[in-house]
Amino acid sequence: MSDAAPAPLGRRTVLCGVALTGAAGLGLTACSGGGGERTPAVPTAPVELGAADAVPVGGARLYRERKLVVSQPTEGEYKAFSAVCTHAGCVLTSVKELKADCTCHGSLFDTTSGEVLAGPAGAPLPSVPVRVENGRLVAGPGD
Repeated sequence: MSDAAPAPLGRRTVLCGVALTGAAGLGLTACSGGGGERTPAVPTAPVELGAADAVPVGGARLYRERKLVVSQPTEGEYKAFSAVCTHAGCVLTSVKELKADCTCHGSLFDTTSGEVLAGPAGAPLPSVPVRVENGRLVAGPGD
């Protein structure tokens, strides 16, 4: 057994540890939704999203600021889901055709069913009622 004291940590080692700890904290903040108190994953009141024709037939549109994704699988048939990823609470980042992507951890969702196409998310996106009123999409509970 050696009586030698462990070598002191170098300045570079300490600074690297501090930098990595800060980066890990920023990553957690980005996925937590921030602020400590989470907003509901689905609207609790009607939310107007704009013109119904902004959602292409056979495609989807992400309303990131409203935390909603709306698809139109066939002409006049709209489906809406929460755009809050069920894995860690990040807001989905993009849609392509009928798939929505969460780049925080790589989850992929079907915008016609909310089902998970690729994990780590294990639960589907919550469904949100959506309707067309005077040519405009309205998501959330009815009046």
